[in-house]
Amino acid sequence: MDMVQRDFCVFSYKRDLEHLYTFKNFPVFMGCVDHAQEADACAEMSWWISRSTGSLQLNPLIPIKVLYSQSHGAGSVGSLWGRHHSEFAKFVCEHDPGRVLEIGGGHGILAQNCLQLSPDVRWTIVEPNPTLPPDSKVRVIRQLFDEQFIIDGEVDTVVHSHLLEHIYEPLEFMAQVSRSLRQGKKHLFSFPNLQIMLERKYNNCINFEHTVFLTEPFIEYILQCNGFMVKEKRYFLDDHSIFYATIRDDTVTSIARLPNEYEHNREIYMDYIQSHIDLIKGLNNKMLNQCGDIYLFGGHIFAQYLLGFGLDELRIQCILDNDPYKQGRRLYGSNLMVQSPKILQDVDNPVVILRAGVYNNEIKEDILNKINPNVIFWE
Repeated sequence: MDMVQRDFCVFSYKRDLEHLYTFKNFPVFMGCVDHAQEADACAEMSWWISRSTGSLQLNPLIPIKVLYSQSHGAGSVGSLWGRHHSEFAKFVCEHDPGRVLEIGGGHGILAQNCLQLSPDVRWTIVEPNPTLPPDSKVRVIRQLFDEQFIIDGEVDTVVHSHLLEHIYEPLEFMAQVSRSLRQGKKHLFSFPNLQIMLERKYNNCINFEHTVFLTEPFIEYILQCNGFMVKEKRYFLDDHSIFYATIRDDTVTSIARLPNEYEHNREIYMDYIQSHIDLIKGLNNKMLNQCGDIYLFGGHIFAQYLLGFGLDELRIQCILDNDPYKQGRRLYGSNLMVQSPKILQDVDNPVVILRAGVYNNEIKEDILNKINPNVIFWE
């Protein structure tokens, strides 16, 4: 596999990256599959920090066509994601979106939620591989949103949800959004609160898909550089997402100032690494003295990170996940099969290793209240 080199800061463009930590042989796909483990692709996942800005970023990168060769279904299961989609749709409709261009969102969840609230909105999705059901109210353009994309018609609002963190070149992406809108038009988006996620040591913060530690100072810098004024910022929970409402206004480019978060970001990342090294050492020792069955929750990056830090796979019965699409399949990069948490129903005092960040409480309550009140959680 030919990796993509990005050996410069994505904000200052300086070649001043300082190496922080490398995961050896980390799985490149964050999901579950049916093929044999021998066909899994793994690569070094190396994290660096820019001395000029403090931007944490991945180098080298997985080629886009390899990374997104199939869907892993993130964000489609669970009441918390349902709440997010509903709240962001309300946020969008509060800003009178009019003629909307949604970037990504091929599943159509945001479009459907918004059209229920505001049926007169005219909605277009640009997405190379859409999966939404046919709907006469939603127009789909099967294309990448890149520098070649030109919308044929007027756009009042560009929207996207949990997309920006996946972009390899955030300044260039924002410039293309700006080119798609006239002065006074709107740009609304939802974005994971990566700052809090890393500070709280969540495993779904930065990875092969989230290759830049995009925090509020950097988001607002790239917005200002490309002529967007922030009109409203709203937090969905304190550790999940941030909703931005911005307006195209070229006068703000003069106030754009490149932040420098070097000391803070280096400290929280190295603390994240050390805390996980200590966590895995403790979990492996506990497993040596545990006679009962041990399970690991999350057929996704949550489990892959723990295994990547050295969690003893041989002591784990299987992966648990609520997504029916993942059940009966194998977690990529491991030999562990995925099963429904319902298999815990008749197990005496099972142990579940759970490190699913903001979703922990939802998962625990569901298992304890609906499946087995005697489950022991190691967090």
